[in-house]
Formats: sequence, C-alpha cells, structure tokens
Amino acid sequence: MSALNLQTVVASSITVGDHPTFKFLGLTFNRDTLVSTGIAGLVVVILGLLVARNISSGVPSKLQLFFETLVDGVNKQVEESMGIKVAPFVVPLAVTLFFFILTANWLEVIPSGHSPEYLPAPTADVNLTYALAILVIGLVHITSIRRRGIKRYVGHYFKPFKAFVIINIIEELAKPLTLALRLFGNIFAGGIMILLISRLPLFVVPFGDLIWKPFDMFIGGIQAFIFSLLTVLYFGAATSLESH
Repeated sequence: MSALNLQTVVASSITVGDHPTFKFLGLTFNRDTLVSTGIAGLVVVILGLLVARNISSGVPSKLQLFFETLVDGVNKQVEESMGIKVAPFVVPLAVTLFFFILTANWLEVIPSGHSPEYLPAPTADVNLTYALAILVIGLVHITSIRRRGIKRYVGHYFKPFKAFVIINIIEELAKPLTLALRLFGNIFAGGIMILLISRLPLFVVPFGDLIWKPFDMFIGGIQAFIFSLLTVLYFGAATSLESH
C-alpha cells in the first residue's frame, strides 16, 4: 500500500464525535462514553473505599501515602488562594476531579487485541468535558454569590471600570469553553495518535505503543492536574473579597 493510500485510509477512519449511540426518552446517548465514564467513576470509588478501609495512623500504605500527599498539596493551594473557611468544600471536589479525569484519560492506553484501544477515554468526548466544565463553573458562580452577596457579585463585572463589563462577561462565558476544550483537545489528540500507530505495519506497532503510550499517560496526568488546579484558582478568584 502506498503512503498516499495509507494516509487516505487513516484519514477516513478518524472522525470527530462519532460514537455508537442509543436513544432513551427522546435523547441520544453515546454508549461508549457512558460505559467508560461509569468504569472511571467506579475505579475512583473503589480506590477511595480501599484507602478508607485500610487507613492507618501508623505506617501508611503506598496508596494512602499517595492520597495524603495529593490532598495535602491541594489543601495548601486552596488555603493560599482562598483561605481556610472555604477549603473543606473545594479540596474534595478538586481531588475527586483529579482522580476521575486521570482514570478517564488513562483508559485509552489499555491495549486490545482487535482495536487500538479497549476502552476510549470518555474525556475524548467533548460532551463529557463540557459537562465537567459547566459543573465546575456553575458551582463557582453559586459559591461566589453566597460568599460575596448578589450586589458584590454583580458589581465585580464592572471592575476596574464600568466599560469593562462586556469584556468581563465574555471572559466568564469563555471559562467553561476553554476548560472543556483544553482537556478534550489533548486527550482526543492522544487517541488519534494511538489510531495512527495502529495503522502502521504490524512489526512497528509494539515499538510505537512503547514510545507513545507512556507519553500519553504523562499528558493525561498533566491535563487532570491542570483541570483540578484551574478549578481551585477559579474558586479562589470567585470568592476573594476585595479589600482595596
């Protein structure tokens, strides 16, 4: 097969938003995204239960040590940016988002005997990343109103000058878009690379996977960290009370 024909075959097999679907109550659902999301959520719940069941005040297990290190890091970031009063709400959210997104991102690196990936990463479906982003930004605005009061919440759109109100509104509307598309774009690109590698000659595929998949896991970890970090920073910016 010529290089041009190979490129044509690969290009024709790469589609954006193409998922096996089913309908329920007049709504269309992506079957593979629901399955992968459920598995990622189940993994996070099981890990949390294992840590809670085997928690020790003495010598911690490696899993407990990992959880404690992560929670301590997030807790310090929240305290520095937001203050201790609202930290108990944000820390569990940020940690849960990190583990869920990390697990979801890593699903695509599990090999399968008949396809490039056993389970697609649900975060490569823009519908899930939009849902996560809307959830986070929605909670940010709700928390901002409760923390500042409706008057200060509306007033911050007119800072530093009233003429900035349109710019500030556009910035707020862009936050869920950028939060969702950043995660989607990186993970979707990783899936495309796995698909491209699978179309290489059979003797090259294992070497391609050996080189790419660890890097893909690294990117997945970075994206989970960035999403969680931005969640903390958005809450910090939304709940700060201007003193000058």
